[in-house]
Amino acid sequence: MPRRRIGFWYRFAAVLCKPPLLVLIKRDWRGMEHIPAEGGFITAVNHNSHVDPLAYGHFQYNTGRVPRFLAKSSLFRSGFVGAAMRGTGQIPVYRETTDALSAFRAAIGAVERGECVAFYPEGTITRDPDQWPMTAKTGAARVALETKCPVIPVAQWGANELLPPYARKLHVLPRKTSQVLAGPPVDLSPFYGREMTPELLKEATEVIMAAITRLLEEIRGEKAPDTPYDPRLERIEQRQRTAAQTRQLEPGAEQEQEQEEEQGT
Repeated sequence: MPRRRIGFWYRFAAVLCKPPLLVLIKRDWRGMEHIPAEGGFITAVNHNSHVDPLAYGHFQYNTGRVPRFLAKSSLFRSGFVGAAMRGTGQIPVYRETTDALSAFRAAIGAVERGECVAFYPEGTITRDPDQWPMTAKTGAARVALETKCPVIPVAQWGANELLPPYARKLHVLPRKTSQVLAGPPVDLSPFYGREMTPELLKEATEVIMAAITRLLEEIRGEKAPDTPYDPRLERIEQRQRTAAQTRQLEPGAEQEQEQEEEQGT
């Protein structure tokens, strides 16, 4: 299927965004040859900065195959940003609503029309203390198995040095380098034709994330942890620690502690 034209809104966004990106960030881009020239496909990218969509979007734009990102629905509602999101064909995600599956259907439709859909499988900026990819959601694997489209793993590093995870202030100097490395398609053929159970989707997702992590190891020249960081386990362990601390309080100790705090204020 032929590629979709870039269109006015994407070109307009590039005119606005590329000049500051060229000033702020040097580029070390590799693997563009793995981006399919024709037909629908998925890119699966690690996420470690709020600047990621711009830095990675610049790389993808220069391949001639512009990405359709999944983004929270509130960005589409009004104003210039909403118009740009709609005009560039981004895909709204309606979390915890009756429309929650619409993003999945829209992603499948975009791939079937011959477009690129870019996934951040982790769903949010990584919470791994060393910024390695963490455990991921199964949306990218679900779309890939439904459409049997190529899945291109992509690792990026450098935008997180310009704007660290969950930070609000840019670290402009010294000038940072955006490193983007795209790899060959992930082989998901062993999962084709099988029942799409949660276990199957989890296994396929782990294969995708392993490919991304290997690319990031190449960029960073370091070895990633053997087990990806899992924020759900961290929350469970935190609740268990809190419960254990509460149980250690003697009867009436909590009330006495509150009284002492009130007297000290």
